[in-house]
Amino acid sequence: MNILDTIDIAKLDLVKYPDPRLREVCRTVEVFDDRLRALTEKMFAIMYERNGVGLAGPQVGVPLRLFTANPTLEPADERVYINPTILKNDGRQDGDEGCLSFPGIFCKIKRFNVTTIQAQDLTGESFTETGEGLLARIFQHESDHLAARLLVDRMSVAAKLANRRAIKNLEAVFAD
Repeated sequence: MNILDTIDIAKLDLVKYPDPRLREVCRTVEVFDDRLRALTEKMFAIMYERNGVGLAGPQVGVPLRLFTANPTLEPADERVYINPTILKNDGRQDGDEGCLSFPGIFCKIKRFNVTTIQAQDLTGESFTETGEGLLARIFQHESDHLAARLLVDRMSVAAKLANRRAIKNLEAVFAD
């Protein structure tokens, strides 16, 4: 059964921490159809509405291995990565990182500076792409979401302390 047949794509919205759907390990996408295309279009709309550069399936409550990305916000740079696997990482970068599921929280996160990823496009065709800097960070951040790893899991102790009020506020909103 295609999980997308059970979801009202038009009603999808951003899922925020600590929603348990963010902790679900995602399933492989097996059906490449118009519903998948509609899902990614909705994901781009949500991503742009919230000024993001990447958005993973679980961030809209869909536990599938896919994410959308656009590091430049130029229409020609929109990309969809389905069933991605990181093949290689190299170098180091330490930079500010945020997450749409953690609104208003930014902290220094160590990442690799160059990342090569293999994925499928909307037709199911495999491709390999290497990203550097921001694109490598997006690959790693969104791949973390697909494995149920969140920004809070990557934060240093100091970053957790600096952001504890914002994290507690998110937890309090979810509890209501």
